[in-house]
Amino acid sequence: MSNTDDKTEIIDNLAQVIRLALSEQSEDVRLYVARLVRKYRKTEPEFAAQIEQFLKNKPGRSRGPLRKAINPSLNDEPVPMDDESRLSLLKVFNNLSDNEPPLLSNDVEEALTQLIQERRHRDRLVSRGLQPTRSAIFVGEPGVGKTLTAHWLAVQLEVPLYVLDLTAVMSSYLGRSGSNLRAALDYAKRTPCVLLLDEIDAIAKRRSDDADIGELKRLVTVILQEVDEWSSNGLLLAATNHPELIDPALWRRFDLIVEFKLPEKEATQKAIKRFFKADYALFAHWLDTLTFAFKGQSYSDIERTINRFRRKLALGVATDGELVNDFVADRISVLDHKERIVMATNLAQHSSLSQHAISKITGVSRDTIRKYTGGKRVNKEVITNEPN
Repeated sequence: MSNTDDKTEIIDNLAQVIRLALSEQSEDVRLYVARLVRKYRKTEPEFAAQIEQFLKNKPGRSRGPLRKAINPSLNDEPVPMDDESRLSLLKVFNNLSDNEPPLLSNDVEEALTQLIQERRHRDRLVSRGLQPTRSAIFVGEPGVGKTLTAHWLAVQLEVPLYVLDLTAVMSSYLGRSGSNLRAALDYAKRTPCVLLLDEIDAIAKRRSDDADIGELKRLVTVILQEVDEWSSNGLLLAATNHPELIDPALWRRFDLIVEFKLPEKEATQKAIKRFFKADYALFAHWLDTLTFAFKGQSYSDIERTINRFRRKLALGVATDGELVNDFVADRISVLDHKERIVMATNLAQHSSLSQHAISKITGVSRDTIRKYTGGKRVNKEVITNEPN
């Protein structure tokens, strides 16, 4: 960004704060300043920390009625409901917190960073006859961060997140589901937002599937039209665990296809460190062992297991070694021969288990364990490069 752009942005921010302060909209001032904290936390950390301290020193009051002056993307209209069940067709998340970013692979992070930058610098695109990415479909197994990423994107774009509630949309009355879907999409189009169509494979199946009734096929047609016509003022996201079920015509409509994969070694280690939080110091020497044991598991699987460890540890019902050893015994079947050798040598170095017990758990002979330990730290490169 040029110095001129920086100066213009600062003036705009200052003018907005002054306008709200002179209008005695104190709570709206707090909301706007909180937004500035999030905005400048990475680029101007000292400034962000300073104004964040001002917020902490000045307790807030009840929210005033003019919050839309800060965030015009909030929609005052009631969320549409299914007439039969009286359930809301959309789950609305207006006050998303700016938590840690999701754990993402480098290629996914690069794609999403560009998506965010396209909106922050829309004028550059428009000057070249371009529009920001309007739609994206997230593909990946459960627990790899698709929904969490949708929440994070809404925070970065400073707009609400709407999630289509399939339970409410799929009415038992013939023809009602299509009406519900259109009502939900029409509502989301009225304001800048991130709209997530989660589990889109449930309503966008291949139209060649003779097992589906005509109602579901009509839903596919509705979605195809909406993706084509979606405004770049909002962001339409879809997520699926079963890409093979989705109508082929839908893939061509999305501007961006983002594949979320199961974490590899480096990503698994980052997840372990993050999810253990303050307890990581106790488990740090188990990092290699746990990394191999978590092979093939999603981020949510890793978090769930680590939280179980932490609860048992807090209650004093097991030690760190007991927790890891039991987990390894359950997971050893997913490891190949070389990985089992690494696992066995790690256990020999860090646990109180005998070589006989380790051999029984891992299936690695005691001679092999002695070969790679011998009282010294194991060389993982030698193991990895050894032929089966």
